[in-house]
Order: sequence, then C-alpha cells, then structure tokens
Amino acid sequence: MSTHARSSNRTGLVGAVKFDLARLHGAWMEIFFPRQRGRGHSVMGKWKPETLPQAIAYYGWYLVGALGLLALYPLAVIGLATRFYASKLDSTATRLGIVGVTGVAVVVWGLLSLLAYVELPWNSFLAIAAASSVAVVSAALATVTSKYGGRPVTVLLAYPFAMTALFLPPVVAALVTPSLEPYVLEPSYDLAAWLLDNVLVVGDINDYLRENYQLQGGAYAAMWFGFSVTSGWFFGLLVSLANLVRPSPDDGDEE
Repeated sequence: MSTHARSSNRTGLVGAVKFDLARLHGAWMEIFFPRQRGRGHSVMGKWKPETLPQAIAYYGWYLVGALGLLALYPLAVIGLATRFYASKLDSTATRLGIVGVTGVAVVVWGLLSLLAYVELPWNSFLAIAAASSVAVVSAALATVTSKYGGRPVTVLLAYPFAMTALFLPPVVAALVTPSLEPYVLEPSYDLAAWLLDNVLVVGDINDYLRENYQLQGGAYAAMWFGFSVTSGWFFGLLVSLANLVRPSPDDGDEE
C-alpha cells in the first residue's frame, strides 16, 4: 500500500470518527437546545446562548455530553464490529433457513454426543446429549426470534439463545471429561474470580455468592448459562448503540 493510500485511509477514518462524534453530540445538545445538529450550512445557523444562565446550562450540558461520548463511543465501535459479524451470520442463517440452521446444529452437537456415546460412560453421555439438545433448540429459537421478532426481541432473546447454543455443550463436556478441564473449567474459574472481584462488588453480590455457592459441578453450567444470557444482552445493546451512531442500510439514515 502506498504512502498516499495509507494517508487517505487515516484521513477517512479520522473524518468518519469526527462525523460520528459531531452527529451524536449534536443530537445530545438538541434534547434541550434548538438548532444544534447539522446547522453548518443553515441560514439560521446554530443556536447560541445569549445570557449567563443560558451559557451555564448550555456549556454544562455540552460537557456532560462530551464526557459521555468518551465513554460510549469506543463501545459503539465494538458494536459496529459486532454488527458486521452478526450480519454475516444472519445472512447465512437467512440462506439456510430455520430448518437449515437447526440441521447444522444437530450435525455439530450430534457428533459431539456421538463421540461421548463411544468414549464416555453412560451418565456422561446423557449429560452431553442433554446439553446438545438444549443447544439445538437454542439455535432454532435464536433464528426464529431474530427473523420474526424485530430488533427489541432480537436483543432480548435471539442473542442470548445464540450464545447458549455456542457455550453450553462444551462446558458440560468439560464437566464430564477430565482431559478438557484445563481448557474449559480452569479458565472458567479464573473468569468467575475476576467477575466477583471486579464486577459483582456492587451491593456485595460477590460476598453473597461466595458464602452461599461453590463453583463446582453443575454450577459451571449454570454460570455459563447466565454468562450466555448476559453477554448476549451486552452484545445486543452494543449493536443497538452502533445503530444509533451509524444506522444500518436496513434502518435508514436518521439525521
């Protein structure tokens, strides 16, 4: 890539970020103040405060919006990346259809169950087969809710169902297969410890969980089910935030 091309890419990226920030901040300002967004070429121009109380309110609200963008815009960028890959998966799911997606899930997790039937004791096979069945149903429900539910239902249900379809069978397989423990259960324990020490400190939730529960056996499956639901909501909200920053072609451009 030539130096000119790299410079153009950087300029384009910086310009896109500036456009996003100006658009979002203008929308924030218009919550309370008129003529703030996209007024650069307007005959009337952008509204400006004329009195000291107006100036205090205006620039105070301006500062709050700027600080909020510093925190939220990086999340919106992650949301844009998530939306890109989610749209790829969604287009694949659309081509396959509900039956096709369910069939793929049956094949993938059916093979895992078959391997468990051949290699593991009966009880271990039953646990993996049950988790695989839940994953197949979750994959089908994720496709149905994404296709017919609209954006709110997609965030509320489709993303958590999809994450459950991905995470649950490997975790259950690790519970009943000692050789997989270092690759699934030990990192899960480290993740749980980090969440307790850094996220669930609010309201002493971490103390309550440590006093009343132990992370062993089925608690790992429960933990990953909860993680699937919350991470699905998290990524769904990031995509929604990305749609506010840069609406997808399906949503139209909201100025």
